[in-house]
Amino acid sequence: MTRRSFLAVIQYDGSGFAGWQRQSAARTVQADFEAVLERLMADEGRIAVTGAGRTDAGVHALGQGVSFAATERWAEQPADLRRALNALLPRDIWVERVHLMRPGFDARRSATARRYRYVIGTDDRSASPFRRSYEWALGATRALDVAALHAAATALPGEHDFRGLAAAGAATSHYRCRVALAQWAPRADGAGVTFTVEADRFLHHMVRFIVGTMVDIALGRRPPEDFPRLLAATDNLAASPPAPPHGLYLDAVHYPPDLYAEGEAAHV
Repeated sequence: MTRRSFLAVIQYDGSGFAGWQRQSAARTVQADFEAVLERLMADEGRIAVTGAGRTDAGVHALGQGVSFAATERWAEQPADLRRALNALLPRDIWVERVHLMRPGFDARRSATARRYRYVIGTDDRSASPFRRSYEWALGATRALDVAALHAAATALPGEHDFRGLAAAGAATSHYRCRVALAQWAPRADGAGVTFTVEADRFLHHMVRFIVGTMVDIALGRRPPEDFPRLLAATDNLAASPPAPPHGLYLDAVHYPPDLYAEGEAAHV
């Protein structure tokens, strides 16, 4: 039975999940997605999927890349596979697109860059139950120095060893990441700020440590010169606590254009 490689671009509300990666005693995005694929392809047995980013509990996604193999019949109409997936997936997971990919494609290993977004609310309404699960609700009582946020972000582009701004004990051979973009911007609704960061790879809790430390600087809790020091640190003992997970979104994942069987755009 011939099997082909596929990429699904999915969105999910992370509030009800213990993260992306499958766990034995908790609900995860990976397990829910695999269960639906196995229902659709009951004659193919166990189906494993790979996510581009292993998001933590409470973290959301707007452009998570998911790779899997399926039989040749789905290759003719990937749009039909998308419709079938969305008909069976729970309401907090949605497939935006499905692409047929070249043999050997892997959503995690084939990615050339990932982009994350972090959302902060700085108005009283950020405490609303319709917002507080989707942003860091700092509220209006604490004045955030936006100029300090911008200044700290300028230190990030380039290649750095991020062991001072990532979870300790990561299962990785090195802590070096190449950051292509790091910028703060006002929210379109005027209710706070967002941080966008893009890099070739991210370490466990890295974005949340970065945001937590920058916010502490912007609130006057630590001096601005601490940030470049942490970029040179050999451990994370001096870092601020990581920002809450529910303000973080996996925004997009980029892939080389020649990996798309349809010759489509090089990003999801």
